Amino acid sequence: MEAEKFPASVYAETVLAVNFADAQRYFLEALLEIHYAHTLMLARQRIIPLGVARRCLEGLDSLDRAELARAPFDGQYEDLFFHVEAALERACGPENAGHMHTARSRNDIDITQYRMRLRREILDVVGAIDAVRKVLLATARDHVRTVMPAYTHTQPAQPTTLAHYLLAVIELLGRDERRLQAAFATVNRNPLGACAITTTGFPIDRQFTTELLGFEGLQLNSYGAIAATDYVTETAGAIAICMVNLGKVTQDFLLWCTAEFGFLRLSDAWVQISSIMPQKRNPVAFEHVRILASKALGQSQSIFIASHNTPFGDIVDSEDDLQPLVFTMTAEALRALRLFGGVVENCEVNIARMAERGNADFLSVTELADTLVRSEPMSFREAHHIVSAAVRDLRGNYSPGAMVDALVSAHPLRTPRADLLKALDPINFVEVRRIPGGPAIEPVRDAIGEAEAEISQTEAWLASKKELLAAYPKRIEQQRQSLFTVR
Repeated sequence: MEAEKFPASVYAETVLAVNFADAQRYFLEALLEIHYAHTLMLARQRIIPLGVARRCLEGLDSLDRAELARAPFDGQYEDLFFHVEAALERACGPENAGHMHTARSRNDIDITQYRMRLRREILDVVGAIDAVRKVLLATARDHVRTVMPAYTHTQPAQPTTLAHYLLAVIELLGRDERRLQAAFATVNRNPLGACAITTTGFPIDRQFTTELLGFEGLQLNSYGAIAATDYVTETAGAIAICMVNLGKVTQDFLLWCTAEFGFLRLSDAWVQISSIMPQKRNPVAFEHVRILASKALGQSQSIFIASHNTPFGDIVDSEDDLQPLVFTMTAEALRALRLFGGVVENCEVNIARMAERGNADFLSVTELADTLVRSEPMSFREAHHIVSAAVRDLRGNYSPGAMVDALVSAHPLRTPRADLLKALDPINFVEVRRIPGGPAIEPVRDAIGEAEAEISQTEAWLASKKELLAAYPKRIEQQRQSLFTVR
């Protein structure tokens, strides 16, 4: 039986063709930029002749990017790297193009292009989180005095304000941003020059390619530069946490849209009708946020599973088949964040309904116990016991007057009735909680100011990183002009 030539048809169909298309979609531009930077470095270090470098760069210039991006996989070349290498040989001759691969490997090229793509994804996700935080902050500013119930164990607990709740979410998302900023710092380090895994005997300048490609430092140890995948898992972990956070808040908002709660109403642009029930206004936009966040979370966990218990070295498990999952994760996260921000921006808050529920269900009786501690000679535990007994006596039939009557009928108190009634006022409940982090106007306004400052810092960080990534292609061209002008 005659041996089948490489690639086997099933291997080509199930692996090579799929990976080829993924590389075209995600890594083509980064691959070409790496070619430019590495060739310039080789020439600058006099590892290859200037004339050869010039021909190689001209060959790169002549490549038809659109043709490379749409070329079908035909099995002639194993992957996009070799497909591009063949195109360069046709453009500038194999005697020139062959010099470009001096002192490098597909290993360090691959990791470099993965990082170059991922750093842009991180910036997109941070930008999307920042946009959500701004929407929530605008809503919080409008609802500093909007009283609502706070919940513990899914049961109404104490009065708070909508602003207080939203500021908790804004703070939560701020931590997500900082985790992703830390991930960016890990990702944006240059592995180029690690070659296969042990660097090279040629006198390359790794710092030069770092600057040309917009990295902010070296991934120094060459073994780790090839073998380590924590730049991916750190990013996946940060996005996973963000999606869990987003899902929890979305679940609250979906509940608030129910007729039983009635706290939120989506505009007609964000609801869908039933095919059979004419009255339905289904808040499915929030449901889509929830499933998109869950999908991104699932994809992030798949990244960890694919990386778990694999060798610390150059392996396929962290390369062609894994990398597209990273970008589907970020794509789903972006969809979830953008959709959430759009829906919330167009929500109508039912202030009266929130206030009604904030003034029900014995929510303010903690302050009643606190008032007894301040005005009566008793400990908080004693106050807690007698207030709890009064609550039980009312058997769920709450009103402030009935609550005070039940309390004073069982315990002679010197506290004026007016003070006891005031303690049960949800507005008073909020106003007396003035310590940092509380729902009163003063700490809430302080928190709004802090959130505004944080958002400004994030936007400055984003602007600086986008400027960095916008500048390096110009730096490549400047170095090219300098190299061939000076020499």
